[in-house]
Amino acid sequence: ALRAAVVPVPTSVVPERIPGAKPKNVILILTDDHRSDAMGFMGHPIAETPHLDALAGNGVHFKNALVTTSLCSPSRASILTGLYTFRHRVIDNNRPIPPGTLYFPQYLQRAGYATSFFGKWHMGGEDDHPQPGFDRWVSFRGQGEYFPPTPNYTLNVDGRREKQKGYITDELTDYALDWMKQQKPAEKPFFIYLSHKAVHANFTPAARHEGKFANKKAVRPATAANTVENYALKPRWLRDQRNSWHGVDFPYHSDLNVDQYYQRYCETLCAVDDSVGRLVAYLKASGQYANTVIVFMGDNGLLEGEHGMVDKRTMHEPSIRIPLIVRGPGLPAGRVVDGQVLAMDLAPSLLDLCGAPALTGIQGRSWRALANGKDPAWRTAWFYEYNYEKQF
Repeated sequence: ALRAAVVPVPTSVVPERIPGAKPKNVILILTDDHRSDAMGFMGHPIAETPHLDALAGNGVHFKNALVTTSLCSPSRASILTGLYTFRHRVIDNNRPIPPGTLYFPQYLQRAGYATSFFGKWHMGGEDDHPQPGFDRWVSFRGQGEYFPPTPNYTLNVDGRREKQKGYITDELTDYALDWMKQQKPAEKPFFIYLSHKAVHANFTPAARHEGKFANKKAVRPATAANTVENYALKPRWLRDQRNSWHGVDFPYHSDLNVDQYYQRYCETLCAVDDSVGRLVAYLKASGQYANTVIVFMGDNGLLEGEHGMVDKRTMHEPSIRIPLIVRGPGLPAGRVVDGQVLAMDLAPSLLDLCGAPALTGIQGRSWRALANGKDPAWRTAWFYEYNYEKQF
């Protein structure tokens, strides 16, 4: 069943919507390893993200958005299901979601939506076959590649192998735009899940952004200092991590200069910002902007020198904080929300915004009321878990 071709929901099915709900188009844009501060409007010293800055100015910025497991696959499963890792059981980067698990796009289908997925699935090792809940499917195995490593490197397009043509961030955006142009939202609203490979290591910018920030210097955080004073009162385990591939001195089993590497990280992010700009431009040109919810979020954060470490996984704040920006009908413009929202809140929130049937038995909560300043009893505590490498 996991390898079956995409099977759309029959058009004869009567849409299930909350009475009185007005259908909205939805575009969910997910980035990989995107620090919550790596955006221009956050005052970042290197990153330039004019389109994300505009999105935040026209929507809601959840400044305390967090993940409950800081690793690609577990976090992505929580986004799709509204569940903690111990409930959906994708505890590492190799396990598939158990058969029969419900994803929120399946509920959007039941509400009469045309649905699509473009990009990194990364749940189930190297599996990239179409999954339930999506009428259109474009994906790749594992982490994917920024540029095709061989002339015959392929993507999975609705169960068929088709060659990757160029830079993956741009190509996925092309696929998403092509599909969106075929939709008739007046008859059937659409949902796009654009799941970028960027900005995962090995950071590789598009040719147009190569060297863009070569003259901008990153400043290492004070906690990166390899001194007795810095490590005083901190556990020995933390210092030991510095001497692993998670440390700034030997990052990713290499002799990379972390500061220069971070410049390329910010250059790689530029194409993601371009992607956001292209999608917004089309929505405005086609008259669909006003009735489209746009969500921009990350799957986890990233350590870039904090406590002498790189990568993610731990419960340090740069690792668990993610960008989360939402704009669209029914949401205020220019609002900054303090409440601690979690990745698993995304599923119930979008279903709530769209008037679709609600997922049951989940731990996530809709932040729709919170975004409008109307949820004074929002959560103040939550659970973090990590179940992969023994050293963590």
